[in-house]
Formats: sequence, C-alpha cells, structure tokens
Amino acid sequence: MTLLAQLTRPLALRFRARPLNHAPSPVLALATPWLSILLASLLPLMPVIASSPVLPPFGLLMLLAWRQVRPGVLPIWAGLPLGLFDDLFSGQPFGSAILLWSVAMIGLDAIEAQFPWRSYWLDWLVSASLICACQILGLAFANAAGGSAGIAVLIPQLVTAILLFPLTGRLASMLDRLRLMPIVELD
Repeated sequence: MTLLAQLTRPLALRFRARPLNHAPSPVLALATPWLSILLASLLPLMPVIASSPVLPPFGLLMLLAWRQVRPGVLPIWAGLPLGLFDDLFSGQPFGSAILLWSVAMIGLDAIEAQFPWRSYWLDWLVSASLICACQILGLAFANAAGGSAGIAVLIPQLVTAILLFPLTGRLASMLDRLRLMPIVELD
C-alpha cells in the first residue's frame, strides 16, 4: 500500500486498537533493556580481522541509548553489573568498564536533572562526549596495565561509535515498543 493510500484511510483504520484487557509482560518489560545491553556487549566478539580496534563499544552505546530513550528504565547503579559483564568479554583491564559506565550513568543522571527537556542534538553531543571520554580513559587504563597504544588508534573506533549512536537510539526505541506491547491478558 502506498503512502498516499495509507494517509487517506480513515484514522480508525490506520491505528489498530489495543485490546483493553491486555497489558505488557512484566518479565519482558524488565528484561529487555538489560538483555539488549548484555547482547550488545558481546557483539565485539565477532570475528573481524583488523590491525586496530574498529568496532565501537556496542554495550556502552546501548546503555547510553536506553538511558536517553527511557531515563527511568535503568537504575543509576546499572553501570556496575553491566560494566562487569562488559569487562569479562571486552579484554579491557578488569574494573575499567565498571568504573567508566558507573560514572557515565551518574553523569547522565546529573545532566537529566540539569536539562530535563533536552533536544536530539544535545543528547547526541552528550553521548558523543561520554563515548569519547570512556574510550580515551579505557585506553589509559589499558596502557597503565601494560599496553602501549597511542590515542590515534582510537580515532576510527570513536568516529564509528559517534556516527552509529543515532541508529542505536532507534534500536533502543524499537525494543522499547516491543517490551511495552500488550501481550498478557488481564483477569
């Protein structure tokens, strides 16, 4: 059906009414953000051959996207267990993602309190700043643990992460619609 045909249909036919006796699944509503971030943390394990890090930190991107799409869905302490999971699979020194993700969650909470009505561009700027800070500090932690990489190694990864953040936000909003679908029948 073409866009013109969809727009000329009556409003009642365009939007299917939700059944009144259905509600979202509480398990799905609670587990979707957590599982999506955990699965995103596993994405850099894909077999990609590169001489420098190219894949962005998908777990961090998904954490920031969920926090900005639905600020109240993740508690402020969520950076600790999610960062722990990311540390187990990322190859970074243990504790770096725990610290950086927790500080990022606290920073997002402070920005949310300061600017309750944000715009798309401010969200992208805040996320880009947090992504850059987390990646640069993660490199500093890796170098302190025995690595010897320069900051120029991170440039492709930072550019990719910043450009992919809006798509990650769209994915988080699609998953948010999925988690709030009315599927459980009320008594």
